[in-house]
Parts: sequence; structure tokens; C-alpha cells
Amino acid sequence: MPAKPTMSRRTFFLFTGMSAAGAMGLAACGSDDPGNAASTTSSDATPSGTAGADVDTTVWREYGTPLAEPTGSGILDGGTVAVKDLYAVEGHVIGAGNEEWLAQARPELSSAPAVTGLLSAGAAIAGIARTDEFAYSLAGTNGHYGIPPNPTAPDRIPGGSTSGSGAAVALGEATIGLGTDTGGSIRIPASYQGLFGIRTTHGAISREGLIPLAPSFDTVGWLTSTREALYEVADVLEPVLPETVDVDRVVYARSLLDIADPEVAGAVEDALRNWSGDLPVEEIQFDAAVLPDWVGAFQTRQGYEAWQAHGAWIEEHWDSLNPDVRSRFETAAGYTDADLTSADRTLDEARGIINDALGNSVLILPSASSVAPDRESAELGGETIETARADTFQLTCLAGITGRPAVSSPLPVDGPPMGICAVGPRNSDRALARLVTV
Repeated sequence: MPAKPTMSRRTFFLFTGMSAAGAMGLAACGSDDPGNAASTTSSDATPSGTAGADVDTTVWREYGTPLAEPTGSGILDGGTVAVKDLYAVEGHVIGAGNEEWLAQARPELSSAPAVTGLLSAGAAIAGIARTDEFAYSLAGTNGHYGIPPNPTAPDRIPGGSTSGSGAAVALGEATIGLGTDTGGSIRIPASYQGLFGIRTTHGAISREGLIPLAPSFDTVGWLTSTREALYEVADVLEPVLPETVDVDRVVYARSLLDIADPEVAGAVEDALRNWSGDLPVEEIQFDAAVLPDWVGAFQTRQGYEAWQAHGAWIEEHWDSLNPDVRSRFETAAGYTDADLTSADRTLDEARGIINDALGNSVLILPSASSVAPDRESAELGGETIETARADTFQLTCLAGITGRPAVSSPLPVDGPPMGICAVGPRNSDRALARLVTV
């Protein structure tokens, strides 16, 4: 492992090797407006629709043929969407992965902009897919509805919280898995299931009509089985962003690879050694010792906002929560203004360090710290899940803290799937989706 530099913005990332320039395709546009993110609930509402007898209800909450027809025609003609159960779909309720929330929900009067954008480009809504409860998990487990399958590794969990949408794509039951990514909820299921997945630039796509977890970090994202489908959706939902962007270099850090299990780190190293793109690949030095503090600050801000969004309801419905999610909300309920001030100070410092160091570079790192844990040992809130979550968060937080886009691509490996992640400059989403990493 490279020697650890002294902590400062100048030396936090130390680039080594020859400097060179390359063109990938990116540009600056988009809004940081988080949008509206609330769902109307009512105690006398009736859920609209069910999944049906022949449909896997661990994957789908509602399923149609289709559930919603396209409203237009375009590059997504013939495509089908599994919509994460956090998005408003006109005429249907939002369940948020919680039975009591679902029972109280009223049908939505209009669809979220991300949903309408896909419909207008020719895609149909196949159905509403399961989510981890309130998206407050990376595992893909839900005690209310069961664990969705992982078709590429049947003995392992699918990853979450965009669990049902990912499984639907992996099963071939949808071509697009619409989801969200706050701390890794697109990148983890992509890695665990051998899919392509993108966390978009924070604020680039409206989150109106989306149940929030932590608006400071919440982003729209999606999973696909091909790179072409990945960037076609980006072209539809982010048309104002450029298709090409000037990028200085591709970089990686040994200390970040070392966070991952040896088999995952080795697969990413193999991909870097065999890099065939036009951009130069350079090693950087990074002091990973700061990451636990950064993760702690991230999770404090995340938990504080989650409690602001859902605390009033949860205080009346503690018993409706799964044990792992309940534990996180119990922690979140205790955060003070002083905790938040300290966390924000750490996040501001981290954001400045990362942005100053990376600039227009693309950072390559593992999408997750390990392959998917096996289903037998991945009990809700169990040690296996929490260890994987803690290690993976040290990798995924870099994009979350800075609001940068990140794309997970499947690595060509035998055995359980693994993902390689490319973190690009803000608003480089369409170009990053086209960047071939393996």
C-alpha cells in the first residue's frame, strides 16, 4: 500500500505517473433543486392492485401487462420498466417497502417526472417493484415481503435498496429497473447481480413524486442488462447534459482497492491492467484512514434527514418496521443539532478535498466491498450484512458526498458477480454511461 500522505487538500490525493489529457464526453448543466418528495397517506385508503398468482411477490408489488402504457414513442420503444416502490405512478399507491405505510396510502394523482419521462420515450411500466423498507438498507432484504431472488447467484442476496427493480431486470421481466441511490442503492444491486447501474449527478433529475430518504444525497438511478440501455435512459432523462466531456485521466488508489475483499480487488486490478480506453490510467495515493469519519458524518446527515422526513409517522408505527431499519431510525431519532453541525463540517471538508483532488478525472474503484453475502447468513440486521454495509459504505460515500455520478459495470469473472465503479465529474452522466471500463 502506498505511504499515507499528510492530510491536506494538496496531498490527500497524490497523482503519480505521466500526465495526459483525454476526451470522454461530459458538460455542466442540470439543477441542484431536490424537488418535492412527499406522498399523501390516509388511514382509510385502499391499495390499488396486486401482483397476481403467477408473479413473484418478492420482486413485484404490482404487475401488469403492462401496468401503464407508453404515452409517446422514442428510443425506448418496446422497453419495460420496473418502478421502485418509492415513485409516484398515477392511479397507484406508494408502499415504500412497509405494510402499514401501504395500507394508509392513497393513489397518486400524477406520476413522478422520471416515470413520465420514460413513458414519453416509448417505455411501458411493467409494474411496481419491491424496495428495502424506506430505502434505508443496502442488502435487498425485507421481512415483510421476503428477499427477491438474485438470478445470477441464487444462493446470495440481491442487494438493495433497489432490490426488486434489479431482480426484475436480471430475470428478464423488465429492461429498465428505475430506482434510487443515496448511499449505494443502485450500485450495490448492480454489483451483486451483474448488471449495469447508474447513480446520477445529485439534482440533475427531479425527485418530485419520490419518497425521500435523505434529500442531500438522494438521486434518481436505474439498472439495465446492457450498457446501451443504460445510456439510452440517460439520453432520455438527462437530455440537457452533454454526451461528451473533457476528462483528464482515469485514476485509482491502492488503499481504496484494499477496502474490498481480495477477490474483488484483484478483479478490479485485472480490469485496470487490461484497460483499453483512450484515457491514461494513473495510480493515486489516498489516506483511507479518514473514511470511517466521513462515513459517520454521511450517515449522521442521512439519518437526520430520514428522521425529519419520516419521524412523525414512525413514532406512531415503530412496530411496523423491520429490525434492521428500526435500529437505524432509533439511532437517527437521537441525532442533535450539535451532531449535525459536526457532521456537516466534516462533509464540507471531505467534499472540498475530493473535488480539489479529482477535478475532471474519473475515479475507478470497486462497486461493493465483496460479492453478495449468502442468503442463509444474511439475516435482517445480522453481522454479515452490517459488516458488508460498513465496508461498502467507505467506497460508495465518495460519490454521495460530492454529488458526483457513478456507474457500476459487471466484471468478467467466474462465480458470483462483481462490479467495477467509475465516478465521474458532476453532470458527466451521459458520457460516463458510455465509458467502457472492461
